[in-house]
Amino acid sequence: MREREVKLAPAPGFRLPDLTGVAPGVETGPSETIELQATYFDTADLRIVRAGASLRHRSDEGWTVKLPQPGTHGELLVREEHHFAGATGTPPTAALDLVLGFVRTAAVQPVSRLRTRRHRVELVDGDGKPLGEVVDDEVSVRDGRRLAVRFRELEVELRDDADDDLASAVVERLRAAGAGEPDPTPKVARALGPRALEPPDVSPSPSVKAATVKGGDAGTVVRAALAASVARLVGHDAGVRLGEDSEAVHQARVATRRLRSDLRTFHPLLEEEWAQALRDELKWLGAALGAVRDADVLLERLQAKVARLPEGDRDVATRLVDRLHTERDQARSELLVAMRGRRYLELLDRLVAAAVTPALADEAEKPAGTIAHLTRKPWKRLTGTVGELDDDPSDEGLHEVRKRAKRVRYAAEAVAPVVGKPARRFAAAVEDVQELLGEHQDAVVAAQWLRTALAAASPRETFVIGQLVAMEQADADASRAQWPAMWKAAGRKRLRNWL
Repeated sequence: MREREVKLAPAPGFRLPDLTGVAPGVETGPSETIELQATYFDTADLRIVRAGASLRHRSDEGWTVKLPQPGTHGELLVREEHHFAGATGTPPTAALDLVLGFVRTAAVQPVSRLRTRRHRVELVDGDGKPLGEVVDDEVSVRDGRRLAVRFRELEVELRDDADDDLASAVVERLRAAGAGEPDPTPKVARALGPRALEPPDVSPSPSVKAATVKGGDAGTVVRAALAASVARLVGHDAGVRLGEDSEAVHQARVATRRLRSDLRTFHPLLEEEWAQALRDELKWLGAALGAVRDADVLLERLQAKVARLPEGDRDVATRLVDRLHTERDQARSELLVAMRGRRYLELLDRLVAAAVTPALADEAEKPAGTIAHLTRKPWKRLTGTVGELDDDPSDEGLHEVRKRAKRVRYAAEAVAPVVGKPARRFAAAVEDVQELLGEHQDAVVAAQWLRTALAAASPRETFVIGQLVAMEQADADASRAQWPAMWKAAGRKRLRNWL
């Protein structure tokens, strides 16, 4: 479930006002006062809470993992909640799984124990349907038998289908009654103090352009590029494990590919053995993620094509798609085994360290503005690959162009903080080529999978497979027809004057 709430710190003497009619049609339901005890778990250096997540056991609901949600939500603190049964003590494996991306190889232990006296008021509509609740919490933080901290907190929490405007209306009334400014700091962070408010181990670095203008070195650009991709990988780790959104696998795979590309682009600025060792491990991880991602892409394509078949053929085609689901499930099982293993967790440790303190060579001490030329080599390789193509290039040849184009795009984006708009425009043009040839490759792979399925196909299935292959072939042909013009546009000299 998704948690949406606004937190406020009330002034001394604050009393919860009547919230009936706070918004049109809103009434107050039953109120109650309850006692809660919660134990929060984290690493010694608070990796979970610093990442905006939490792992806790509470007396009324067992184990809960809260994961941060990307994006801007105004005053609302938005997190994804996952609940697990179990007594206090050792966190369940399923709960720990969702925070492994933050924890990695570190041990998890109790870090804070909170006792809360909660006064709760429910918000309902005219039919009695719950819309949310307002809670007034008096929180005591225990350090053994000693009372370490005490504070008071208000929470306005909305049900998932309630309008965001309701929170604004309730907050306005609470503030009029003496509540303070909205403060998104979670309870556990307030309980743990300043250490819990420090930045996560790795987060996307801010633009390095300002540092460059002030005389920053090339190493600044390297750190920014690596940090952005490591943060993306760590941020989507839980989503990959949950398996509810194929985009999480996609983003994790993009992160691994971009890291490998950046380590290659910046190799003159890095210690060679260090960078190559990381690239090798990222290749292993990328292959595991790729098996699932490729199956997801193929499933999406075939499901769309099946919907275009005559109604009488869809049942047969659906059975074909079911086979692909089985292949995808197997690839996902193998990926999860890898992600729960020591090799993956140690790789994450190394990547986090690399994002903060990469093994830089002496060349990295040069001014950041001197690194634009690092895009030239991948561009020359791309143009050389295109130049070797026949008039009617093979599928394999176009796929190689696509891979080279992606390498150029990533290289241009890596130096864009220094070069600025010219590099971003160039990267966008090359990305158009990459995306078009990616569509071509996806159609080719889909047709190949369907042809493989012919070996065990019945006559009826053979007929349906033939229709699906024809659709994929038409898509591949359309991409072939467009790619020369798109390549010509990407190769315009004015786009690459900065190289």
